Amino acid sequence: MQELRMVYGTTERIESLLDSKIGQKFENLSQNGKIAAEYVWIGGTGSDLRSKTKTLDSKPKKVEDLPVWNFDGSSTGQAPGNDSEVFLVPRAMYPDPFRVPGDNILVMCDCYEPPRVSEDGETKVPMKPIPTNTRHDCNLAMEKVKDQEPWFGIEQEYTLLNAATKWPLGWPKCGFPGPQGPYYCSAGAGAAIGREVIEAHYKACLYAGIQISGVNAEVMPAQWEYQVGPCTGIESGDQMWMSRYLLLRVGELFNVVGSFDPKPVPGMSLKCWYFALLCIERPYPAVHIGACT
Repeated sequence: MQELRMVYGTTERIESLLDSKIGQKFENLSQNGKIAAEYVWIGGTGSDLRSKTKTLDSKPKKVEDLPVWNFDGSSTGQAPGNDSEVFLVPRAMYPDPFRVPGDNILVMCDCYEPPRVSEDGETKVPMKPIPTNTRHDCNLAMEKVKDQEPWFGIEQEYTLLNAATKWPLGWPKCGFPGPQGPYYCSAGAGAAIGREVIEAHYKACLYAGIQISGVNAEVMPAQWEYQVGPCTGIESGDQMWMSRYLLLRVGELFNVVGSFDPKPVPGMSLKCWYFALLCIERPYPAVHIGACT
């Protein structure tokens, strides 16, 4: 029977930037029948997420009832400064777990160049997807095989980082934690780091109707994963992206970054981390690698 290495709890403490209790004073105020719709889209890097809020007079019954909106694409790397308007087309909507009570919603959108009038002044050129809109082509492919009802399940791994230092939560300030072994699907201080964030994200996904099928701690301390699915067709991508947005929003509340980067520590992949720690023979929880900066 393999013996687990001892792990030590962290003395690191992170506080929210602002006092959340002040905002709570406004949570139960009446919205006078209005609905807040948070339009969410993928930004210019293809991995960042952006959002803005639109006030609606009533709750839409279906996503097709939502209006097309727009944003300044020159500020997100999605349009030039001299022609910056980009259209947001709603594609899926979910209950908003951050604006409760109320019928407020999150809206997953994709992005298009606005319709134009051609040089002859008569021909109207319809909207077309901008280069970063990969959902458009994906949906075309899904539509071709929708009679086969393709199912997808996607696993998302991520690492919790201190927002101020961009260093994984619970790691020594100048080094690395002990080798893998105690952390995967773990319980206990020093092994399962940041569980409050994971639980909040899990509940937010369930409330929003995301088909989140499970969560667990991963092999590296401060690394976690969740699974979305099974979902059918394009719904899988929509739900995965919205689940990522929910994680980023939950992280705001804790002043923590949920990083989807496969190399969250600069210059070091998770495999390199594992290999380096295999070389450690001292039964000590961390290896220091130089002075703090």
